[in-house]
Amino acid sequence: MTSAPLVAVAHGSRDPRSAETVHRLLGVVRALRPELDVRAAFLDLSQPLLGDVLDAVRADGHREAVVVPLLLGHAFHARVDVPAAVAEAQQRHPDLRVRIGDVLGPDPRLDAAAWRRLLATGADPDDPELGVLLAGAGSSHAPANRLVADVAARWQSRTAWAGTVATFAAAAAPDVPAAIELLRARGARRFAVGSWFLAPGLLPDRIVELASAHAGAPLLAAPMADDAGVADLVLHRYDLASVEAPVPALT
Repeated sequence: MTSAPLVAVAHGSRDPRSAETVHRLLGVVRALRPELDVRAAFLDLSQPLLGDVLDAVRADGHREAVVVPLLLGHAFHARVDVPAAVAEAQQRHPDLRVRIGDVLGPDPRLDAAAWRRLLATGADPDDPELGVLLAGAGSSHAPANRLVADVAARWQSRTAWAGTVATFAAAAAPDVPAAIELLRARGARRFAVGSWFLAPGLLPDRIVELASAHAGAPLLAAPMADDAGVADLVLHRYDLASVEAPVPALT
């Protein structure tokens, strides 16, 4: 029996680097499972939109699909935007059954991907004068911010660093200047910025700009998206959703 297509949906961005990174990630997903029909979709600002991809899935003769949100936590986009786009597609295609997978975080594979990106900058886990910022987007949904803070705490527990602090580009505290001052108070003399972002864009650029202005020349980790561990996680979310009950078709 043919597997349902995997529709991986990202937020979308006006920055073309964001969509390019998502496509690279899905290239890794396809390499891990070549027989699977893997399609990229976006909620806004990039093409194709999720509804258009689900239209194409049905036009290609499929009666089922699995949507995997390329989102790091259960914030507004996961709780509202993705289900709404799926519901609208099912209004157009009452015989289409769609399963919605879980968001990517929390999961140890994300933690490991961000850790690998940070170590690739040359950050030394045994440097007692290094202060590390783990930078995320920030959300009005407190659990999404706690996820980033929890990762930062785990990193701190296994290193000799002066400190590790979660920081956010918007909607949550501390911001980058405040986080740097916290780390300086703990004895940090050098700085590194870990990335809790899947792809480049406006918010990661804001983090880099602020960190560079307030911490000299910090080590800057790349976003996580095309890490092989993230690709494995996308497939894991697809597999779990594939055995769950789908969102019922509107028949």
